[in-house]
Amino acid sequence: MYETDYLVKHYTPADGEARSEDDRLASKHGSVEFLTTMRYIEKYLFPGAKVLEIGAGTGRYSHALAYMGYAVDAVELVPHNIKIFQSKITPDETITVTQGDARDLSSFKNETYDITLLLGPLYHMFTIEDKRKTISEALRVTKSGGVVFAAYCMSDASIMEGGFKNNRFDMADLINKGFINAETFETCSAPELVFEIVRKEQIDEVMKTFNVERLHFVATDLYTLHMRDAITAMDEETFARYLRYHFAICERLDMIGFTHHSLDIFRKR
Repeated sequence: MYETDYLVKHYTPADGEARSEDDRLASKHGSVEFLTTMRYIEKYLFPGAKVLEIGAGTGRYSHALAYMGYAVDAVELVPHNIKIFQSKITPDETITVTQGDARDLSSFKNETYDITLLLGPLYHMFTIEDKRKTISEALRVTKSGGVVFAAYCMSDASIMEGGFKNNRFDMADLINKGFINAETFETCSAPELVFEIVRKEQIDEVMKTFNVERLHFVATDLYTLHMRDAITAMDEETFARYLRYHFAICERLDMIGFTHHSLDIFRKR
């Protein structure tokens, strides 16, 4: 099976009901990641800004930004996701979506966008070469001085919550297969596992070849998913207070290991 086939299959189940980020981000615990990401995107938006979302899924972020009045171009690999994305476009949105691979944006011109979003593709890149291709293409189509947002799935939170707390995956099996180092617990992945999970030092290694200014490194959900039941049970006043707390600490590097998702935000020099 070709590597992208695993991704297409994952997001197009046999029952025809595509998996997407929409339901997860719409839940109370998932909304923390969405609201945090939007909070940082809005820091760098300005009237007339041109936005590209690469790996847009079914369009949760693209539609939110188009609804705010921004012109958005989107690229998505999975045909089923594109179909759902297009079905949600309203007449008052200035938005396009095309099929494409994040590693090859040759149909897009250099220096075109003020804001470029990579809020999913790096979840599915399994080599440092593919990660760098993806980031290189995002930077190529971004204007000098423009800002790129790159999201990652983080490994230690997944091991703590999914491996030890909830037993959502078999730690011993993944260690035996070489996907988790038995001594350091550093992880690696492969296309058949669909998702790549990393530590911040691996992200830093990917980024060291690029001439960019890192603006923020954000733990977009931080401890939220470890306590999702408590988050779901919160009344609105308590949840609002929790969000204020989360926003206050989400850039603390001593907290990064707890987050399931992170956001690397950098400016093209």
